Amino acid sequence: MKENQTRHLEGKGEFDYDYVEDIIFFKVKDRNYEKSLELDRIVVDIDEENYIVGIQIFGASEFLGIGKEALRNIKKWLFQASTDGKRLEIRIVFQTIVRNKIIEPRPIIIEELREFLPDSKVVCTMP
Repeated sequence: MKENQTRHLEGKGEFDYDYVEDIIFFKVKDRNYEKSLELDRIVVDIDEENYIVGIQIFGASEFLGIGKEALRNIKKWLFQASTDGKRLEIRIVFQTIVRNKIIEPRPIIIEELREFLPDSKVVCTMP
């Protein structure tokens, strides 16, 4: 692979929301987890090829500004994660219902990494 070339991974995903603990989880299916990075209220799961394959957000309703009932009823979602070695950017797009209206939040999370990760971009969807 050439230097400065970004690696790409696309896959179908899995989603879970723990209503009691208020933790939301997005994951790429069929990828083997190797390690985690803890960042403030987010845990990022990384596979053996150094791709980001999962994200967990603790205190998700407050962090995302969305009620717990709405998080429980997410129907469609997409997460994109990219790294440039020192910085992580996560974009989440999802659809849920609030007061009988479909809303589509689009939070963007940017964090400085405490450990180097090779340049990569992951796109994970669940229709």
